Amino acid sequence: MNVSADSPRPWHGVLVATALPLNDDLSVAHGSYAEHCAWLVENGCDGVVPNGSLGEYQVLTPEERAKVVQTAVAAVGGRRVMPGVAAYGSAEARRWAEQAKDAGCASVMLLPPNAYRADERSVLAHYEEVAKAGLPVVAYNNPIDTKVDLQPELLAKLHGEGYIHAVKEFSGDVRRAYRIAELAPELDLLIGADDVLLELALAGAKGWVAGYPNALPAACVELYRAAVTGELTTAKELYRELHPLLRWDSRPEFVQAIKLSMDIVGRHGGPCRPPRVPLLPEQEKAVRAATERTAAAGLA
Repeated sequence: MNVSADSPRPWHGVLVATALPLNDDLSVAHGSYAEHCAWLVENGCDGVVPNGSLGEYQVLTPEERAKVVQTAVAAVGGRRVMPGVAAYGSAEARRWAEQAKDAGCASVMLLPPNAYRADERSVLAHYEEVAKAGLPVVAYNNPIDTKVDLQPELLAKLHGEGYIHAVKEFSGDVRRAYRIAELAPELDLLIGADDVLLELALAGAKGWVAGYPNALPAACVELYRAAVTGELTTAKELYRELHPLLRWDSRPEFVQAIKLSMDIVGRHGGPCRPPRVPLLPEQEKAVRAATERTAAAGLA
């Protein structure tokens, strides 16, 4: 799908990879989720990303996964919703992209094939297939979890073929931002890990697919806006204050940590579905202390 260079792009700004509130019986709390999406937008976030890893999409039934997207669209409007459409098979991922289009979404986010260590030809074919659904695709580079690395050269090929329009960059290597800009100047870079926000914002990122705004939206939005506009005194102060929490976004227990922070500040995070288990006591203590310290500083 062609996207004009000067048209507003729905993946720009702060898009929250939404945690999915669960009830004590581990059923999806759809009412709480709708309220959560609306609350994020009310607090300055530009949109939401349901059915990412933070949304525990891997352990949702197909019916639950579809309803989560529909709930988000009903709450904040389709243009603000960029669902994750990852799946083991390209045909299934395309079907999720088509479902997102039918629900009224304006873009989707897609991991590379992750059932095995896919080679370049497989990655290109995967993104080509999902792009046929007709929505702009934002690639998600997470070589830590998928073992498939969308390096700048491959991203440039995907963009050159028209298969992707942006990339959520989660490798942690901030140097890649400059190489991506050289090879594919029109490919939008999105911050993919909370704890490299400032570095990638200064490198020219156009958006942030974010985790910790689930608990601290206003403070995180202020941090992002200050970083991308060059208000470095404000940005550095906020970054230093928030970093003890932001770094949890890059740890395996990020879902549990963010949901715990949500609960502490009065939101509905709730438990996680297996195989995720509760934080260890020392982990919970660290997250709780950092969250309470942030709240006491007026940032919650």
